[in-house]
Amino acid sequence: MPMPSPRLVFASLGLIALAACGGRNAVAPSYQQELFSTGASPFAHNFDATVNETCEAARRALLSQGFLTTMGQPDTVDATKNFQPSAETHVAVSFHVVCTPGENATNQSIAYVNAVQDGYALKKSDTSASVGLSVLGSLSLPIRSNSDAMVKISSETVPAGKFYDRFFNLMGHYLNTVPRSAPVAADEVKSKPLAPSLIVNSPELTPTPIVVQTPAAATAIQASDAVAAGASAAEAAAAAAPSAPRTTATQ
Repeated sequence: MPMPSPRLVFASLGLIALAACGGRNAVAPSYQQELFSTGASPFAHNFDATVNETCEAARRALLSQGFLTTMGQPDTVDATKNFQPSAETHVAVSFHVVCTPGENATNQSIAYVNAVQDGYALKKSDTSASVGLSVLGSLSLPIRSNSDAMVKISSETVPAGKFYDRFFNLMGHYLNTVPRSAPVAADEVKSKPLAPSLIVNSPELTPTPIVVQTPAAATAIQASDAVAAGASAAEAAAAAAPSAPRTTATQ
């Protein structure tokens, strides 16, 4: 069996060494860092309010900071906001808020918040084409055109920290300043019936009878009123007319 050449042996050893170094320097994927612990989540916050009130506070907080909200469910809020750090870069931040009932009390809720930052960059592409001129033979003239487009280059969930803390504090501000309705306990409502004498003898509560007239009766009444008015006018005219002079006969 022929022995391998020394050059081949050294090349194989070099490849093995490079593979070993690459394995040690390889970076673990980001999702491997997820712990899924049962402790307090940095993306959630408890509020002493109902689910609808908590989501309404989240919607007001996002609107106050220039985010554009979309029509969603009463327990969900989605919003976006665009940024332009430079002429050739663009950043969009998307908010997704979900409100669920609390774990201990009836008027408690939990707000789960997730924000995603998408990055875009301006990409310029050149396209060329050639035109053949039959008059000059096989001569071709190149024609170039440029086209610009925003290309998505990154998408990352905003890590937990002060960013979400500031948002939760703003939600708490709106929950404290916006008037909210509270249900009245059943044992606090007291009612007392009125005495029967007050209902019968009170003139304010005595019903007034309403007389409904038929069309024929109403026409007869109007006719009698017209006759009476005509007679009164005739009497007045007679009283106002001057009396004729009396003549005496002479013998």
